[in-house]
Amino acid sequence: MSDVIPIAPADVMDKVSQGAYLVDIRDANSYQQHHIKNSERIDNDTLPDFLREADMDKPIIVCCYHGISSIQAAGFLAQQGFDEVYSLEGGFTAYCVQCPEHCNSL
Repeated sequence: MSDVIPIAPADVMDKVSQGAYLVDIRDANSYQQHHIKNSERIDNDTLPDFLREADMDKPIIVCCYHGISSIQAAGFLAQQGFDEVYSLEGGFTAYCVQCPEHCNSL
């Protein structure tokens, strides 16, 4: 199992442009209102399909509200076989303060 690696908001889009998954574990309403560009929301219902279809060799970045829940979720994804797992430092809140141009509103 790999360790969870903290990733700074400023480094997220570089990883995504290199092919990393960016998953958001916040609730559906929060995601629908605002989310990071190129992110995909996963929850307990969509997780099995995501794991079945995902390329475990690609890096994955996990985003939550404040960077706390994402650590546990990232650890779980590492246990499932992802080799390179990141937790977004400060979560969605910090990301949108530092990189507002990548925060989408629907």
